[in-house]
Parts: sequence; structure tokens; C-alpha cells
Amino acid sequence: MKKEEGILVKTKELKRLKVIEQVIEKKIGQRQAGILLKLSVRQIRRLVKQVKKEGLQGLIHRLRGKPSNQRHEESFKEKVLNVCRKKYEDFGPTLASEKLEELDQLCVNRETLRQWMMAEGLWELRRKGSKHLEWRERRACFGEMIQIDGSHHDWLEGRGPKLVLMGSIDDATSEVFAKFYDYEGTMPAMDSFYRYSKKYGLPHSIYIDRLRAYQGDDGKLSIEEELEGKKRAQSQFERALEELGVDVIHAQSPQAKGRVERLFRTFQDRLIKEMRLAGIKTKEEANRFLETYLPKYNHRFSVKPRNEANLHRPALRDRELRQILSIQEKRIVRNDYTIRYGTRLYQLLNLENAKRLKKVVVQERIDGKIYVVDQGKDLAYRELKEPLRRNPEIKKKAKKPSKLPRPRMDHPFKRKGFENYLLRKRAKTEGIGSQSQKTSHLNAFTQTISAKDNPTHHPNSTYQHREQFQQKEESSKEEKELLLIH
Repeated sequence: MKKEEGILVKTKELKRLKVIEQVIEKKIGQRQAGILLKLSVRQIRRLVKQVKKEGLQGLIHRLRGKPSNQRHEESFKEKVLNVCRKKYEDFGPTLASEKLEELDQLCVNRETLRQWMMAEGLWELRRKGSKHLEWRERRACFGEMIQIDGSHHDWLEGRGPKLVLMGSIDDATSEVFAKFYDYEGTMPAMDSFYRYSKKYGLPHSIYIDRLRAYQGDDGKLSIEEELEGKKRAQSQFERALEELGVDVIHAQSPQAKGRVERLFRTFQDRLIKEMRLAGIKTKEEANRFLETYLPKYNHRFSVKPRNEANLHRPALRDRELRQILSIQEKRIVRNDYTIRYGTRLYQLLNLENAKRLKKVVVQERIDGKIYVVDQGKDLAYRELKEPLRRNPEIKKKAKKPSKLPRPRMDHPFKRKGFENYLLRKRAKTEGIGSQSQKTSHLNAFTQTISAKDNPTHHPNSTYQHREQFQQKEESSKEEKELLLIH
């Protein structure tokens, strides 16, 4: 929003004012203005009458800032949504509104319920079938829509590096603006649009493809974007154009933006040969050549629009335009008033009211410089050197894992298995084969072990027995076996 003469004005209303002024000057008709603003002819007449009478104030709604008299209370809205979550989660808005009135005695309009459910994520718009592609007529006015795209090609034919031509063509007149860059991405797109705006002004809308730099992905939205009611994450380029009041239209296929595609096909024939004759070898030379080549090309191939109205709006001041056309990211200010951006650390300087400073916006502008901004003001900063880190090659000596203690053979966990082992060994050496003999030996061994665990013995008896057992175990393995058996 902008504030002019004490009036808070939206960018949408400034766009309306531009179109209505063209109607008042009789440069475009009321029907054409209705198509541009997506309003009826009757509404256009009403706006023309109000602008003539009140000026810009006539475009501002009288109820701005006032609550609606027909709104439902928040408690009623929460009650309806809670019932929908529990009982009508997979219901459509129409059926849900009928059942709410029939079963729960909650009367709410289906369209109101539709908006509530969409805001809460309980309902999504259903896509209709694909529409048959038809030939599209040129837009009527200069600046009404421009097509933007990038062309990857060996423009210098091996005499220099491979470049990308970022081109813009007006849909109504075929007026061309272009510049060479090293790659196609966010910064080249912003720089190209900045130069176009400084020359012609801000267009009404642009038509671009769905490249990642031009259209945000469908990933998770930030908290600020969810609170603003956005359904999809915005790219940096979309965010900048929205702040400038320029409508963004994404093409669903290359054929949809055929005008700029045909432009590149022409340039790949004509422009390449012209630069070959001129001996162009670098990007700088190629851009200087475009400054003289494009006026000649536009004079020869551009066409006259159906309406003479120019819908380009005056561009903002250079500083404001550079601030908007930048990569912007929010950063939290640490307790020592430092911020991290990328792999670098920055110290904020000359802060006023530092206690109130919690977050700042880091802007990477088209000139390649980094700016730290708080509430529209540039903050001073300096880059800090990272503290020395320990050499990752120097590692601490790994400690040897300690051996786990092994339980003694008379431990309760090993006693039964050890008994069977001794019996088998005794049977082999002495020829004990009968089951009765094995049983008697087992009983004798069990009585010996049970005597050790008898709680009626003296408290030190078990300890003394263990010492005796250890001494005899060191003397001879066979003696130990006989002692345990008998």
C-alpha cells in the first residue's frame, strides 16, 4: 500500500486509476477497460463518475476498515468447524451445510461454509477438465502484457562463452527488449525487468513459464505465508512483482508463449549472423551491440496496437525499485548483534534502539551487493572473519573398548550348563553310562551348590568358599571338577 495526501491506497486501486484515466481521456473504451479490470461496463461507468467527482478517493471503498454487519461470531464459526472436523470431514460444503442444519441445528450458508473450509484446509477446489487450446488474439494496448523468457544457445558460435538471452516482447506491438546473461535465473530475470521498467515503465502483466526461478514450488509454506492465506510458496521473482503490482501469468506449455519462442528462433538466425559480421566475442560487446541493433529491429518488425493507450505505469524511484527487485531473506539478530547469511557472518554497527531489533531483512540486490534492512532503512555492518576451527585431520585417540566381565562357572546363569558339561566329561573318563549313576552324580553336585546359597550359613561362609574355590581352580582343572562333583 502507498499513502498519498493522507489516503491509504492499494496498488490495485492505482492500477484502476490508470485505466480509468485512459477511459476519461477517451483513449480506450469502457468495454475494453472492463476486460482489463475484470469488471462490468456498468461498474466502469460508476468508477468513471466517481473519479471525475472525487478523484482518487472515489476508488476507495467506503467500508474500508469497518467490520461487516452480517458477519458470524467467531465462537459460532469455531463451533461449526469443529463439528465439520469430527462428523463431516469428507463432506462437500453443500452437503455439510444441509446436514449441519438438519442434524445439528446450525444454519450457515454453503458459500460461507465453503470459504471457512477452504481456509482450514478441509476442502479444495476441484479441477475441471482441460480446455481446448485456441488461437489467442493479441492484447489491445501497449504494456498490457509482455512475454518473458530465456534462450540458451551458442550465440557467439564458439568465439566466446555460451550465453543466455533474456528477452521481453510486448504482446500488442511486438516491441522487443533483450540482454545477454551468463545463466537464466532469479537475478538475471530481476535485472532484465529492472532495465525494462526504467525504459518503458511497469507493465500491467507478464507472461512467463514455470521455471523454478519464476514459480515457487509446492513445498511447505512459511508461517507468514500461511497467515496471509497463500496456497503456494512464492518465488523471489513472484514476490517482487506482487509488490510492484504486476500480475504474473504462468504458461502451461511452450506453445502458449509462442510469440517469444518465435522471437528467439528469429534471433538465432538473424542476430547470430549480425554479431558474426561485427566480430562480437564477449558478453559486454554483445550487449553493446544490442543497444544499436534492437531499435532497428523494433522499427522494422513492431506493429501498431489496436488501441493507442499506453498501460505502462511510471516506475518507482531507483532506490525503491532496487530494494524490491532483490533476493530477500529474514534473519534473526543474535544477542551479540550478529547475523549469518549464507556462509558468512556479519556484525551490525551504529544501532539505534538495539533492544527492539529482533529480525532484519538481508537483501541481495542486482548490483551484487548485500544490504541489511530494517523497516526500509539500510543498516551499517561489517563482515567478520570466522574463528579458527580445529584441524579436522587431528582426531582424538579412540579409547579401546573395555572387555565385558565374564561370569564365573558357578554363576546361576551358567550353573546348569556347567553341570551337564562336567557330567558328560566324567562319563567319558570313568565310563559312567547308566542313567542312575548320572542322576546320583547330578544330585550330589546340586547339593554342593545349594549349600553355598543357603541363607542359614554364616554371612562369611559363601565368601570363604569362593576363595577356596578360586585357589583350587588354579591348581588343577581335574581337581576342580572332582571337588564340584563330590
